[in-house]
Amino acid sequence: MGRFDGKVAIVTGAGRGIGAAHARLLASEGAAVVVNDLGGDMQGAGADATPAQQVVEEITASGGRAVVNGGSVSNWADAEALVAQAVETCGGLDILVNNAGILRDRMSFSMDEADWDTVIDVHLKGHFAPSRFAAAYWRNRFKATNEPVNAKIVNTASESGIYGNAGQANYAAAKAGIASMTIVMARELERLGVRVNAICPTARTRLTENVPGAGEFMAKKDGAPDQFAPENIAAVVAWLASDLSSGVTGQVVKVMGGSLQVLRGWRPATDCTDELEWSLDTVDAAAATLFAGIPAGVPKFMPALGEG
Repeated sequence: MGRFDGKVAIVTGAGRGIGAAHARLLASEGAAVVVNDLGGDMQGAGADATPAQQVVEEITASGGRAVVNGGSVSNWADAEALVAQAVETCGGLDILVNNAGILRDRMSFSMDEADWDTVIDVHLKGHFAPSRFAAAYWRNRFKATNEPVNAKIVNTASESGIYGNAGQANYAAAKAGIASMTIVMARELERLGVRVNAICPTARTRLTENVPGAGEFMAKKDGAPDQFAPENIAAVVAWLASDLSSGVTGQVVKVMGGSLQVLRGWRPATDCTDELEWSLDTVDAAAATLFAGIPAGVPKFMPALGEG
């Protein structure tokens, strides 16, 4: 008996890397999996059904159930068709893992409109569109039975969106939006019995191959556990998608090697008050207290190692 026997899951961007690991693990635990992947390159160009088909063949060869979906998650009609395929072909939908992603890194003064629009579309719209149609399906199920549907969404955010990373204004904005959207949808869908969480993963994928220092940092050491393999991330996603995580919703979980952290968003760091309306002079007078203990300059962070 698998933990997902009788369940149906969609995994986007599941032709390679972390997404493929998600699909294989969910299938090995009994889920029927819709393996979605447009099959484009790292920058979102092109299309190729081969990677998704190969994952499906691996799953079916091991006795699992899986079907291919080659739609674009950033296309409204394709996202609707993706959810419909799960329902019509596999008999329902219980789990949605939003994972599809690309990179078009540029400094803000060099980024062009296509770099911005494509990354925002694939990541942010590409998370929302499947979630929107999954949520509508679950709402209709809830209205028909008046019983919680016990469904889960797991989104893919990034440290770049939480902490910021130079050269990734487009990617970071999308990932920050995904983290916020996770909290909003968790609140909206809780009454239906749907839990919504997100991960910030670090693993070896094609999106991390060219990140300076990433290869050496994440390389498997002889005789040591392979904690930067995509499967290391899949275990956390499967836990969030299972009933083992009952009661956990609206959370963002960082997964980096052997470390798990719950990340929280904007919170007050300091506080200044005044009984009168603010003026330039009173703001200036409060500034020493407002920014007390905050280091000068821009914080420095490790390059985001992304997902795939």
